[in-house]
Amino acid sequence: MADYRTPQMGATVGVHTAEIDEGLRAHMNKVYGLMSFGLLMTFLAAWAIGTMTVSAVPTQYAIGSNQYLTDLGATLYLSPLKWVVMFLPLVLVFVFSAMINRMSAAAAQTFFYVFATAMGVSISWIFVAFTGASIAQVFLITSIAFGGLSLWGYTTKRDISGWGGFLIMGVIGLIVASVVNIWLQSDVIGWAVSIIGLLIFAGLTAYDTQRIKTDYIAHAEHGDQEWMDKSAIMGSLSLYINFINMFMFLLQLMGNRE
Repeated sequence: MADYRTPQMGATVGVHTAEIDEGLRAHMNKVYGLMSFGLLMTFLAAWAIGTMTVSAVPTQYAIGSNQYLTDLGATLYLSPLKWVVMFLPLVLVFVFSAMINRMSAAAAQTFFYVFATAMGVSISWIFVAFTGASIAQVFLITSIAFGGLSLWGYTTKRDISGWGGFLIMGVIGLIVASVVNIWLQSDVIGWAVSIIGLLIFAGLTAYDTQRIKTDYIAHAEHGDQEWMDKSAIMGSLSLYINFINMFMFLLQLMGNRE
């Protein structure tokens, strides 16, 4: 007797696979959309604060032959408040990671935007130290590099999950070296940190993209919408951090200073 179940089962599997593929595309679009909006908030905040901290007239806060800081600039970049501005985004990342499971998806998204704004304030000094054309050029280069690395991480058949532990250890080493160099002010260490940091976050871009994809596929059958929403936010945060760090390291290496 002919078995008519096989085609039906095959069709069911095909439909189910198509549904997962469609859901994955929607999930990745949400991840990239949240990340892009976070980047927009960051650079708008950085530009707004950065332009308000520079004075066109001579003041007591001279930072160059033809550049001067306003009182706001002196407060943000010269007073003890600069340490709060510098380390607040890092603190928020740890808080976010610790609290994400107890947050609703809406609260997590709001927290992400708060973090993105705080990051903008933290990096606003780039609009004082570097030319606007240089910042735009490095942003474009970063966008192209990030896009290529993320696409490779999404499409590659190679399992790169083993990179995670090595890359995270590299990030910890970078943080320690960067903090130490705040006091040493060594140009050699600064260049080494920028080059190694660029390579580490380039690797993390590919790694995180593949991880976001595989995590979604592993959980897609459960239909937990709350988990998927928060997973998209955490994924966008990971890629956002990779982009910002690649941009900052490239700016240090290639940027034209004022």
